[in-house]
Amino acid sequence: MTLRSIVARATAKSAHWFLHDVMHRGGTSLPGKLAVAIDPNILKSIQQDFDLVIVTGTNGKTLTTALITRVLQAGGYEVITNHSGSNMIQGVTGTLVTRKIKPSSNGKKPIAVLEVDEANVEKITHAIKPKMFVLTNIFRDQLDRYGEIYTTYDKIIAGIKHAPEAVVLANGDSPLFTRGDFPNERRYFGFNHISPENYTPGPAPINTDGILSPTDHTVLNYDFITYANLGKYFSNSDDFARPNLRYQVTSIDKLTPNYSTFAIDGTPLRIEIGGLYNIYNALTAFSVGREFDVSPEQIKTAFESNAQIFGRQEAIHVDGKDVTIVLIKNPVGTNSVIDMMLTEDHEFSLLILLNANYADGIDTSWIWDAEFEKLHDTNIKAVATGGERHKDISVRLKMAGFEDQATYKDLATVVQAIKAMPTEKVYVAATYTAMLQLRQQLGSAGFIKGGF
Repeated sequence: MTLRSIVARATAKSAHWFLHDVMHRGGTSLPGKLAVAIDPNILKSIQQDFDLVIVTGTNGKTLTTALITRVLQAGGYEVITNHSGSNMIQGVTGTLVTRKIKPSSNGKKPIAVLEVDEANVEKITHAIKPKMFVLTNIFRDQLDRYGEIYTTYDKIIAGIKHAPEAVVLANGDSPLFTRGDFPNERRYFGFNHISPENYTPGPAPINTDGILSPTDHTVLNYDFITYANLGKYFSNSDDFARPNLRYQVTSIDKLTPNYSTFAIDGTPLRIEIGGLYNIYNALTAFSVGREFDVSPEQIKTAFESNAQIFGRQEAIHVDGKDVTIVLIKNPVGTNSVIDMMLTEDHEFSLLILLNANYADGIDTSWIWDAEFEKLHDTNIKAVATGGERHKDISVRLKMAGFEDQATYKDLATVVQAIKAMPTEKVYVAATYTAMLQLRQQLGSAGFIKGGF
């Protein structure tokens, strides 16, 4: 390690200590910026200290990264991770240069499991070469930053091409991940929970993105769809079909808002978080664990941990209210959250907080493609809105048939808004920066530790 690298790491660690321990802030982006300013090659200088796993895709990166971390730790690995979701180049750099890297108890190399923003994959792989890319899904998201879904995938492929020796472990239920010309070995995971005799072959619903065949660009058909463009697909015009799966969900036993029970490769599992989409996150983590020789029994133990994930279906208590915070940022993710609410047996209230900052995506038109009308089929009793773009979401919900709604323009009043809800159960669905502001308010009120 060069003198410049040593100074860069020391500066970053000092900045992280001040921000995290003194100011009680997140403390990853600024230290990363300082480290790169001092030594632009800082990541290359620490490459040999660990194996790198990059987790990228549109939805589920933060929870998937957290689950992968737990799984690998259960297998005896020392793991470095950006647990707060700071997933751009400066945040990733800050994570790597400020964490103390310890030997793994299993005698193997430590692993850095990093959530990486889709548009930042190439920036990372210019500097440091991963052992594995993990691809979760690609849905329409933040058109102002990424463009359409095929453009987003091209950004990821550009990064993959810088690391041809890395394994690509991808969601085989997404037709997009069968595209692209790159030399890396590809391995797939997906769902096989429906028996062939129960298949109902046909096209995807109207307006589903990402359902074109990579061979001739015809519209694919499906034997079954889990949600959005994910499922068991095939082409009517040639022999293209979903690739063989190395790891697969073999059954789904129960879906509730608080937990799900299912089996992967015949192993019964449970995660303490609801929603079909979170089974995909668990499947991804299971697949990574098995690639690193973590046993199914160790993975089962890791999944049953009750530790909360930062801002992702986080459960807290606010003066007698059971509050669940869920992140929303695009139509598919919002629809998946609504589908989860369909499994809620208790009456509940919903507070939706909409911001449109850079980290959220400045275009809020996506809310018109989210199926808020389906909320009428749930046990919802009250709806409220808030955030910097409260007018946008309020109008959208009125058009969905929710005329009677309270509006909270100032997020400083959000804790009082939660207390004012008529039901004991409250869901708060928030975009990313609104979720950060919400957590800051909850931290100031003493309902969570810290605001970040």
